[in-house]
Amino acid sequence: MACIILSIPGWLKFGIHLNAAFMSITGLLGVLATLGAIAIAFGIKRIPWRTPLRILIASYWFSFGVGVVQWLSIHLHIKPLTDYFAHLMYRQYINESSVWGGGRPQFLFAEPSYIGMHLFGVLLPLMWLMRGRDRIYAKRLRNLIVVYAIGSVLMQAGTRIVLDSVVALLVAIIVHNSWCDKKQRVRGIAQLLGAVMLGLLGVLADSRLSSIAENGAEGDGSFFARIYQSLDPICGLLAHPWTVLTGYGSGNIINAVWAGAKHAERLLNGLGMNGSAAVGFATGMNADTVWTMCAYTSVVAEYGLIGLVLLVIASIVSMTRVFDTAAAGHGVWSKTVICWLVLIVYLYIQCENYAFAALPCANEMCFVA
Repeated sequence: MACIILSIPGWLKFGIHLNAAFMSITGLLGVLATLGAIAIAFGIKRIPWRTPLRILIASYWFSFGVGVVQWLSIHLHIKPLTDYFAHLMYRQYINESSVWGGGRPQFLFAEPSYIGMHLFGVLLPLMWLMRGRDRIYAKRLRNLIVVYAIGSVLMQAGTRIVLDSVVALLVAIIVHNSWCDKKQRVRGIAQLLGAVMLGLLGVLADSRLSSIAENGAEGDGSFFARIYQSLDPICGLLAHPWTVLTGYGSGNIINAVWAGAKHAERLLNGLGMNGSAAVGFATGMNADTVWTMCAYTSVVAEYGLIGLVLLVIASIVSMTRVFDTAAAGHGVWSKTVICWLVLIVYLYIQCENYAFAALPCANEMCFVA
């Protein structure tokens, strides 16, 4: 209801794109639907949590196996297999005909950049919760995460999994060490330094990250796109200052992009970058094809700062309720909870999917506890 109320000023001013508005609102409703399904399954029907967890673990192992087969088919040039997977995926990264850059396994994800969201937004928090409840399942989740992350990096599934893995490793080190204990503090500092070194090695080993380090933001097309695709709608908010509070309305990201493209162009040109990319993006998009690559940009563009604040409040209230019992003895805002929140905030910087399960996953953890 709040998203509709916040959208009314934007709809009255800029019109309404029905299909885009429907997709946006149903995306937000998808979060509620996920929460409702979890509540019914675990809260009302009292389904034993081990069975869903086994299915979850098996599903991710299966998707990893699919990724291995994809990688083998790519490097062994098994054309029937690569063609099959290219046909299977809506947005394929498998063969040379991919406009997104082929030659990469994408497992069963919409795109390879979502790997980290699944590993560290869904599986890692579940592992943290299982530590104090069932160490066998915690170990199974840990093994799955480690194998999946290392395998994805070695198979060169993408650049973001390298960054996500380093960030998640840093967060995990903070979570798993008691910093009040001198020995663990020394060990933790050594581990953090090791993680930083791994991150630097990752930059050197990954051609795209190396290009960014050498040439700046324009060193990688995908990275630069993340900048101007968010800069366009943000500048659009500044073009109509009142939209900073309520946004352009559900489904009207394209209006924000169109309004801000010229401003973004001037800003990028002033920074010595290719400002025409921002205008070119706006020109080539419509209400049904535009995307920002960042959840925060999308929320603010559609629902303004008020919508973003409401989302943050709802998430914190939900998380507080979730971890009220899970963090018993340490208070709701335990180190693990804070680190989980920081990790989720980071992951959503490069994921605009409102209905993605990372936030509802916390509620699932409450029920399986």
